[in-house]
Amino acid sequence: MPTGQCLILGGAGFMGSHLVELLVEEGFPVRVFDLPEAASRLRAGIAGKIDVEEGDFQDLERLARVVEGCEFVFHLIGTTRPASANRNPVFDVESNLVATVRLLEACVRAKVRQVLFPSSGGTVYGVAQSVPLPETHLTEPCTSYGITKLAVEKYLALFYRLHGLDYTVLRIANAYGPRGPLQGEQGAVGVFLSRLKRGEPLTLWGDGSVTRDYVYAGDVARAFRAALGQQSPFRVFNIGTGVGTSLVELIACMERVTGRPAALEKQPARPVDVPINVLDATRARQHLEWEPVTPLDTGLAHTWKWIQAVET
Repeated sequence: MPTGQCLILGGAGFMGSHLVELLVEEGFPVRVFDLPEAASRLRAGIAGKIDVEEGDFQDLERLARVVEGCEFVFHLIGTTRPASANRNPVFDVESNLVATVRLLEACVRAKVRQVLFPSSGGTVYGVAQSVPLPETHLTEPCTSYGITKLAVEKYLALFYRLHGLDYTVLRIANAYGPRGPLQGEQGAVGVFLSRLKRGEPLTLWGDGSVTRDYVYAGDVARAFRAALGQQSPFRVFNIGTGVGTSLVELIACMERVTGRPAALEKQPARPVDVPINVLDATRARQHLEWEPVTPLDTGLAHTWKWIQAVET
C-alpha cells in the first residue's frame, strides 16, 4: 500500500471532496489546496483532520510552497467547462494548460512521486467511431476543453520522459453525485434534479437522444485511490460504467427516483454535444482492479437526498 503526503488541488470541490473523504478514511495524510474559504465547503469534521491551504492556482510561488513535502499530487483544479472554454479558448489555455505546466515544474523540483490527473473521457475522443470507446480510440476533441485536457496528458507524458515524474491519467465519463454542480451548462444530473425540486422545466437539447456514460462520484474517488502508486504498464485509464443512458432515459429514471413528473423545455441541439459517449473501462478493471459499483438509480437517489438537504 502506498504511503505519503497527498496533495489534492481542488480538494474542496465536487470530485475532490469525495476523494478527500476516502483518503482520510484510509488514514492518508492529506493536504487540500483550493480557493479561499475552502475549509468551510468541506464536510463537517473533515477540515480538522487535514491540512487546508488556500490560494490561487495561478500563483506560482504559493503553489510551489504547497507542493513541497508531498509525494502524490491529485490535480483536480479546472477553470472551464466545454461550452465556456469554446467561448474563451485563450483563458482556457492560460488558466488550465499553462498553469498546469508550471505545476509540473514545481512537482519536479519538489521530487513528487506521482501526479494524478482527471482528464475528460467525454471530450478527448470526439465523435465515437466505436462504442464503447477504448483508450486506444482516436483522440479528436471537438472543444477547446477537450483539446486542453489532451494537451495536459501530453505534457504529463513529456515530464515523465524528461524528468521521471510519474503520472496517471483518468479519463472520466460524466461524473455525478452529491456536491456536484446544480446550475450552469454542465452536470445534467445535478441541474435537472435541482430543477425538479423547484418545479422548474428541464432543458432538453435536441431530441434527447444524446447518450452519455454516468459514473457516480464515489466510484470515481475509488478509481483515484486505486491509481495511487499504481505500477501497471499503462498510465491512461477510462473511468466509466460502459452503460449508455440517453437524456430521455435519464429524465425518466429521475422521475422514478424522485416521484416527480418532469416538464420539458426543448432547445436546439448544441454543437459541443457529440451524439454518444460511452467508455470501455476494461483496462481499469484489469490493471487497477477497479470497477463501478453504484447503479444509476442508486446514485440518483443519493444525489436527490443531498439536494433535498441543501436546497431547503
